[in-house]
Order: sequence, then structure tokens, then C-alpha cells
Amino acid sequence: MSTTTSGPWTPDGGGAGRRGARAALAAALVTALVAVTAACGVTRGDDSADMDMWIPNSPGGGYDQTGRAAVGVLDRGDITGGDLQVTNILGAGGSVAMSRLMGEEGNERLMMTLGLGVVGSTYSFGVDARPHDATPLAQLIEEQEGVLVPADSPFRTIDDLVAAWEKDPGSVVVGGGSSPGGPDHLFPMQLAKATGVDPKQVRYVSYDGGGPLTSALLGNKIQVGFSGLAEFEGQIAAGELRVLAVSGEERVAEDVLADVPTLTESGIDLVFTNWRGVIAPPGISEERRAELIEQLTRMHDSPEWQHALTDNGWTDAFVTGDDFEQFLRDEDERVSTTLKELDLL
Repeated sequence: MSTTTSGPWTPDGGGAGRRGARAALAAALVTALVAVTAACGVTRGDDSADMDMWIPNSPGGGYDQTGRAAVGVLDRGDITGGDLQVTNILGAGGSVAMSRLMGEEGNERLMMTLGLGVVGSTYSFGVDARPHDATPLAQLIEEQEGVLVPADSPFRTIDDLVAAWEKDPGSVVVGGGSSPGGPDHLFPMQLAKATGVDPKQVRYVSYDGGGPLTSALLGNKIQVGFSGLAEFEGQIAAGELRVLAVSGEERVAEDVLADVPTLTESGIDLVFTNWRGVIAPPGISEERRAELIEQLTRMHDSPEWQHALTDNGWTDAFVTGDDFEQFLRDEDERVSTTLKELDLL
């Protein structure tokens, strides 16, 4: 089950943009609440061990892949003692799902995947709550990103993109599957800065996940995409998309990406990674928090999860409890500082 998706949003950095973002969030919240309630309701009965895993973007996106992989291992190992239902809640770069999660205070049968994009979206769409205000459970993975172009793009290398930026940053429209402040936005901004280009001059369009971003690239609505690569491997293997560079310390091992250079190999002093984790609503008991962390730890230690890491090209980055909460606070500070530098706060 999923809600309907929202379209791209482009911030202008001014008051009108922020007011528009809040209006968009309010409308998306209403749509999501109506759609999810009409479809399945909210299950919080006291006589069942069943749980929900919320995914804060579209099916097929990075959060979706991570969340469904985790649910698959939890279910197959009967780790939670009940069924886990997956629900995609779309809208406002994850802020719709984040707002709904904060409204589920005390619900001990609910978890949600999140990542850097949700941290950024809370700022972009005027949501006061931050992920560390919920109940942090565990960071699961890190993932490097890629610079994607359509197969017929005139950009053959990352140097071609940088040259176009240097000539006229506004002539190149780039996009990502996260709101400003999320990984797909921070990556091109940091890339521009690392190559001597003013990040404020880069034209960025936000899409709600990898699916809409793929459509934008293949439909020539944007010229370059920045995102994690696992969800694009089909289009890359089919020759519909090309990858100019990857952002990690080392190349991606998968055959379809093995020949793609890192940014550092291309002479650019930048390494950039995204992360994903799991939180629960605020107000759950310490006993339940410990139980959920123990379940996620059992999932992480299983051979099935280790296979999922390998199959998806994810880097193991398992951190739990208070350490994960401090990590979320640090990431919040990093995002807010960057947005202030870009005059987006």
C-alpha cells in the first residue's frame, strides 16, 4: 500500500519559498492522512505483536530498499514475534512521514526508516520536530552516491560537468531524490564548493525519491542527477543512464559500476556518503526501546542481513541507542549549518 506521490519542489531561499514549502507540507499531510487511513487505518491494538514499518518516500527508493530489506530479515527470522506491515508515506521529502510519526507518541508497534534526507526536509518544509526528538533506535548503513546523466548526455566525464559549471552554473539543471539539506542536495553543493564553483549558483530541483528522479532524468527535465546508485542499477545496466563518478573512497564493486571512477580519482578532493537508520515514535518506554534495539541487533548479526549489505553495495554502519541519538544531533547541526551558508534558512 502506498499514498500518492508529490511533484518536484524548488526552493527560492526567500520567505515566499518557505511559506510555499509549509503550504505544500500541510497539503501533503492531509493527502497522506486521508489516503493511509482510508486504505488500512492505524493499527495499535493491545492483543497483537504485529508492527508497522513506515517508509518516508516512494516504493523503489533508497529508504524503501533499506526498510524492506530489514523487514524481510526480521520476518524470515521471526525476530519480532509477529507480522511487519510496510507502508510508504510520501510527501515533502519525508517530512509528512516525520510529522505523522511524532503524532504517534507512545505507539510501541511502529518504526520508520530515515536518513540524511529526512533531517534536511524538516528544515526545508518548516517542521519543528527533528529525528532526534523521536526515539532513535539504530543506524544501519552508509552508501556512497553517484553523478547520473541520461545516456545521450553531452557530459561524458565529471570534468565535463565541472567545466559547464565553471562557464555558467545556472546553465545546468541538477536534481536529487531529497529536499534541500538532504544527501542528494548536499552532495552537488559540496561538489561545487570543492571545484571552486559557488554553490549558491547551482540550480537544484528536488524530487520525492529515486522513482520521480529517474523519470526526470529520462524525460530530460534535468540534466544531471545526484543520488544513491542501488535503485538505478536497472537503468544503468540497460544503458539508459550513465554514471560520471561515485562519491566514496573506493569504486563500487558491482560489475555494472566497476569502471566508474571516484571523485578523488578524478582529481576532486571530496568523499561523500549518505546513511540510513530506524527510529520509533517519541514517548515509548525504555524497556520497549531496548527490546526494539535488541531485535534490530539480531537482524544485523544475521547472515541474511550481511547478504543484503553485499547485494545492495551498502557499507555496514551499525550504531544503536544513545550513540545513534548523538549522531542524529550532529547530523542536524551539519544540515542546518549548510542551509544557513546557502541562505536557505
